[in-house]
Amino acid sequence: MSDSLVVCEVDPELKEKLRKFRFRKETDNAAIIMKVDKDRQMVVLEEEFQVFEIRTTDDLTEAWLREKLSFFR
Repeated sequence: MSDSLVVCEVDPELKEKLRKFRFRKETDNAAIIMKVDKDRQMVVLEEEFQVFEIRTTDDLTEAWLREKLSFFR
């Protein structure tokens, strides 16, 4: 059964970016979105978000959520 298991490699540039992300000094919100490139069988960077700024709950609108969280669709 283990003969059919396919494991993806992680893009070396993404590994370095993840290392820097993990040990970053900033205290703001940030995210890294990854995807699997099926053709290359590799995990690659999809998108990177540095700052989610919300100053008040009035800023948290449906339009803002659609724009900032569109990767959930």
